[in-house]
Amino acid sequence: MFVHLETERLILRRFTAEDTDLLVELDSDPEVMRYLTGGRATPREAVQDRILPLFFSYYRRFPALGYWAALRRDTGEFLGWFEFRPPDVERPGEVELGYRLRRPAWGHGYATEGARALIRKGFTEPGVERVFACTMTVNRGSRGVMEKSGLRYVRTFFADWPESIEGSEHGEVEYALERAEWHGLQQGAR
Repeated sequence: MFVHLETERLILRRFTAEDTDLLVELDSDPEVMRYLTGGRATPREAVQDRILPLFFSYYRRFPALGYWAALRRDTGEFLGWFEFRPPDVERPGEVELGYRLRRPAWGHGYATEGARALIRKGFTEPGVERVFACTMTVNRGSRGVMEKSGLRYVRTFFADWPESIEGSEHGEVEYALERAEWHGLQQGAR
């Protein structure tokens, strides 16, 4: 098991092919998928043929960036995943932060804890210059995690999605944090 990082309560590790069932279960919860697909589950074939190969491709190209399975440190229970990866491989210094957690993990601070740890790791090691995250404007839970993680509101925008889901008429929001800004905040906290 390749452990990317550990926090007080979390282990973030690389995914393996054996994680297929965990991802299928996660993406089968309509509430987990509410702001992503309108609640539709991700088919098993998509997890096997598209999602896991995508995750693995990041490990080959960017050893310190990618998608990370999140486990409870004390029990090893699968909580979900985090992404911390460049969506544009031509701009590896601009990294997207994302997270998808099982419903029983909601409201316990795991998303904020994992996000803060990834941001800290990204900004204390060479390469990451900017971290950003996006969600639907109406996704208050995810916006709260972004704010508690130190990201700041940048803009509201309207993407042209193939299918509209409830709330998409309010647009998407972007939050971000620059390396220099993060270092300044760390200095101020001392």
